Amino acid sequence: MKENMYLTDDIAILDFDRAYPTTKSGLIKSAEFKRVCLAYLGHLREKDPGLYNWARAGLEEEQVVESLCRLARTVIVFNLEEISDPYLDGTDNALLFVEGLFDFWRDHQRFSVTTNRISDAESAAFVERDSQFNELVRNTFRQIEQTLSGHTNKVLRQQQAGTNAGIAGYYNSSIDLSERYKFLTEIMFIDSVMLRTPTILHPRSNKREGMFEEVTRNPAFTFSGDPEEYFCYPAKVGELMFFICFHRDYMANGVSCANLFELASAEEAAGRPDGIVLFGNPDGEEKCTFYHDQDEDIWVGSVSAGEKVEYFGYMKKMVLTLHNVAMMERGWLPIHGAFINVILKDGRKKGICLMGDSGAGKSETIEALKSLASDRIQRLEIIFDDMGTFHMENGRPVAQGTEIGAFIRLDDLEPGAPYRDIHRSIFFNPDQSNARVITPAAPYDVITQNHQIDLFVYANNYDDQPGLRRIDDLNEAKDIFIRGRRMAKGTTQETGLSETFFANPFGPMQQQEVCMPIINEMFEGLAANGVFIGEAFTHLGLNPEGDDIKVAAQALLDFLEE
Repeated sequence: MKENMYLTDDIAILDFDRAYPTTKSGLIKSAEFKRVCLAYLGHLREKDPGLYNWARAGLEEEQVVESLCRLARTVIVFNLEEISDPYLDGTDNALLFVEGLFDFWRDHQRFSVTTNRISDAESAAFVERDSQFNELVRNTFRQIEQTLSGHTNKVLRQQQAGTNAGIAGYYNSSIDLSERYKFLTEIMFIDSVMLRTPTILHPRSNKREGMFEEVTRNPAFTFSGDPEEYFCYPAKVGELMFFICFHRDYMANGVSCANLFELASAEEAAGRPDGIVLFGNPDGEEKCTFYHDQDEDIWVGSVSAGEKVEYFGYMKKMVLTLHNVAMMERGWLPIHGAFINVILKDGRKKGICLMGDSGAGKSETIEALKSLASDRIQRLEIIFDDMGTFHMENGRPVAQGTEIGAFIRLDDLEPGAPYRDIHRSIFFNPDQSNARVITPAAPYDVITQNHQIDLFVYANNYDDQPGLRRIDDLNEAKDIFIRGRRMAKGTTQETGLSETFFANPFGPMQQQEVCMPIINEMFEGLAANGVFIGEAFTHLGLNPEGDDIKVAAQALLDFLEE
C-alpha cells in the first residue's frame, strides 16, 4: 500500500506499518481518524441534514473535524461538568454524533495490513497488534460515550470495533516466470490471515452472471493495474498452486479465501505457479476470461473490475475454472459435485459422489443424509463440496478434492446447521436471498489423498421420480451426466430448465473436445470397478421448500447399509 489508510464508502484498510496509534489521544489526533470523521460528515450531509447542520455550526467541514476531535480529546480527560464547549449545548446531539460515527465506521469492511514479520516465532505478532487496536478503538468510543451520556454502562458489548480481519504480507522475489510477469514481484503476497469470526460481510452483489470465456490474448500482458493497489493470496487448490491477485477494493473476497483454499507458505509460493488470477482487472471490458500461456505453461484468468464481481462466487469459480482446465491437460476429470466418505458404525467406509450444477441439490441431499444417519454412522468426511476430480490410479477410479472449505447457500442448509460452525464461518449478506456462508470443511492433506468411489449419481432436481435409480446402460448414464440438465433455483442468472455440458460451466463446457475422451475413459473405469452409477432425485427444482429430498437421502442411506 502507498497510503496509511485506504478509505472508500464501504472499505477501510489500515497499514499498521505506516500508522499505528497506541493511545486514545493518539488515535483521535491521527490523520486517519480525522479522515473517517470527514467522510462521516459527508454521510450526514446526505442522510441526516439536521445533525449535519448542528455539527457545521457555520464552519468549514475540515474545521468541524478539528473542533470535534479537540472536544473528544478533552472528554477522555475531564468530566462533563468541567468542560465548556459550544457543542455541549444541552442537547443529545454530541452523543448522537459520536454514536453515529462509531456505527458509520463499523458499517465499513475493515482490514489491517502489516509486513512486520521478523521470524516464524513471531508469526502471531500481527494478530496481537490488531487485537490491541480493536481494544483501543472500542475503549475510546466507550469512554467518550459514557462521559457524554453522564452514566456508566451496565451492559458492556465487546463489539468488533477495530477490524474484521488482518493480514501479514511479504514480497515474493522468487517467482520463476519471465519479465512479462514482473509485476507479480511488486504485489504484496499474503503470508498469514486473521479473521474475527463469525465474520459478516455485505458485498453489493449477491449473484453470479455470465460465463467464463477462453480467449486468445493473455490478459497479463495488457494488465495496467498499479501493483501497490493489489494483494496476492497464494492458494493451494487441489495439487496445484495459484496466485490469486486481487485489487484492494475486493479485500473481503481475498481474505475470505482463507476459509476455502489452503494458504501456501512463502517457500511453497516460490518458483512457478500453475495459474494466475487477476481479480479487479481495470480493463473496462466487464468480462471473465482465461488464457493458456503455453510458453510459460501456466493458465491466466481475468475478472474485470466492477460492482457485480464483489460476489465471492466470481473469485471462487475463476480459480476453479483454471484448476479444471489444467487438470484436464493431465487427463483428470473435473467433477462439479459433492463427495463424502461415510464411515459406518462397523468401520466400513463408502465414498459417495453427487454431481450437478448449482442448485441441483448436492449439498442439500448430504445435509439431509447427515440428519437421517446421525445415530447410524460414525462420521462423515467431506472431500469436496463443490469441485473435485476423478482419475484412474492403478486401474481403479479415485477422487480428490480442491477446497478445504464449503461455500454454501444458507437456504440449502438444515435449520441450525449454520450455527454449528458459526465460530469459524464467514457470512455474506445473511439478510438477503441467496445468502452464503464459507465454513472450513476438511484438512488439505485429506482432500488431496486418493479416495475410493463407491457411488456416483447425478443430482436430478427436475424429474418427479422418488429416491435413487441405478443405471446399468453406460451410454444412457453418460448421456444424463453429459447433458447436465437442471431446473435453475436462482443462484445464477438462469431460469427454468437448462442444460450445461457435464453440468460444469467451469472448464469442461469451454473445452468439450478435451473433456469428452476423459469422460469416456472414466465411465468405463467406474463400470469396470462395480461403482454404482445412476441418479438421485432431489425434486428441488419442482418443490424447493418440500421434504422430498429426504427420500433421496434415505435411499442413499439404504445403499450405504446394504
